[in-house]
Amino acid sequence: MFQKLFGFGQRSRRTVIDGLYERIVAASRQPVFYARWEVPDTPLGRFEMIALHMILFLRRVRNEEGAAVRDVAQEVTDVFFADVEHAIRELGIGDLGVPKRIKKLARMFYGRAAAYGEAIDAGDVETLAAALRRNIRPDAENWSGAEPLALYAFEAAALLEDLKVEGLTAADISFPDAERER
Repeated sequence: MFQKLFGFGQRSRRTVIDGLYERIVAASRQPVFYARWEVPDTPLGRFEMIALHMILFLRRVRNEEGAAVRDVAQEVTDVFFADVEHAIRELGIGDLGVPKRIKKLARMFYGRAAAYGEAIDAGDVETLAAALRRNIRPDAENWSGAEPLALYAFEAAALLEDLKVEGLTAADISFPDAERER
């Protein structure tokens, strides 16, 4: 039944999950974030951008009916955290330190999800920009990239909101071109 309802018979479930995550990562790696909006091109800066796009994706699917969409969202989240774990290990963190860092990053992620989601739900660009500033560039009091990034996030949320559930379950999602002027 799952396969017939959501087209997983045509494309394997793994292909869909990987496709969704690849699109999220590709959107998070848009050069404008790092070059013009000054998001640090570091492991933590890249985590922040992937987390923002994951949050936007999860926000989109949160109210969908049916276990199939929730299962897809959970599997994409699992892939995200597996990727985070892999990155931590690549940085040379030993087996004993990985669980502690994953817990910390998970707390960061879910805290951001709550803050960003509340700001987007309220239509409050300033609050979202302040949260992005606090999380992405706490070292830069007047970070000029926060507002364009917040506007981009609102545009992405609207674009995802217009996406039909069939697109989500077929890995057919897209994010805005961040290069476009806002």
